[in-house]
Amino acid sequence: MSGHVVPSPRAAADPPGGEPVLDIADLTVTLGTRDGPARAVAGVDWSVARGQTLALVGESGSGKSLTVLAATGLAPRSATVTGRVRLLGRELTTMSGADRRRWRGRHVGFVFQDPTTTLNPVLTVGRQVTEACEEHLGMSRRQARSRAVELLDLVGIPSPERRVDAHPHQFSGGMRQRVVIAMALACEPELLIADEPTTALDVTTQAQIVELVADLRRRLGTAVVWITHDLGVVAGIADTVAVMYGGRIVEQGPVDAVFAAPGHPYTRALLAARPRPGRAGEELAAIPGAPPSPLDLPPGCAFWPRCPVRGDPRCAHELPPLIPISPAHRVRTFCAPTGDDRPTARPATGDDRPTGAPSAGTGHDRPTPEG
Repeated sequence: MSGHVVPSPRAAADPPGGEPVLDIADLTVTLGTRDGPARAVAGVDWSVARGQTLALVGESGSGKSLTVLAATGLAPRSATVTGRVRLLGRELTTMSGADRRRWRGRHVGFVFQDPTTTLNPVLTVGRQVTEACEEHLGMSRRQARSRAVELLDLVGIPSPERRVDAHPHQFSGGMRQRVVIAMALACEPELLIADEPTTALDVTTQAQIVELVADLRRRLGTAVVWITHDLGVVAGIADTVAVMYGGRIVEQGPVDAVFAAPGHPYTRALLAARPRPGRAGEELAAIPGAPPSPLDLPPGCAFWPRCPVRGDPRCAHELPPLIPISPAHRVRTFCAPTGDDRPTARPATGDDRPTGAPSAGTGHDRPTPEG
């Protein structure tokens, strides 16, 4: 990518890290349904700093996407949201709807799962990229068009001067997703939220999109929240990972620590369920049962009915706390694994990385599954 857009001044001024771009504390989301209140997210805490990537991982229905939508003021109207959410130091939950929309539009970019549903089929891609520039940056139509060409070039669209006037149906699936990323970057946001952005793409294109976002994060200093169920992608792009189940975080920490020594049975089950290339005929590990309904959550640990370990009977009726098992690595458990109780890890090999998973320049240990 040649990219005419120069890195943001904030990227050159400070190294990654520092004050959180997005800081969430005790976020709880309850949905009003015909069958009663459904507690879909409960007591979630995490933050992401400039130039870093946080991955939210879990099965469908675990509360990953709703956590981010609620935090940014995009939860369904039936939702009751409590807790604290700070974006660049400003509290979002107390803002008026109009102020929150302006603040979010200027500082947050979204990349959703299916570019076909994100893009308007009757508008050119250039017009869709320029809309945010005109609305939030006050650019003229000509300035915004020039910005759109630069952004399409930045995300790797060939011949951007010509393709800026094309319509979405004239692009492949991977190129449409690049257009969506260009739209998300139009206002040079400090935060990029990517919600399953590679699910609808083939393996090769997935790897290209992951590498593109990682490169943009390095060049622009953007904080990234990556929502996924694909642990192979997490290994290649994330700095920290938060594993969610039943609307709560069950494990959270640096990606190397979580992959090398997962402390929660659910995290270990997810890792064990990954397919291993080159092992045709090998039976895939599966997690028996199904995730709980937010209308009927167990009184204790939500994973208890499916847990293969059940190491402490309190988990059946008491919610385990999130406790540290190593620096910055926390697990929701009554029994912190220490010493010989830790999962054993072996050096990762090329065969361990799922097909299409990009390399982040360093490998991660694969744990030996337990239970």
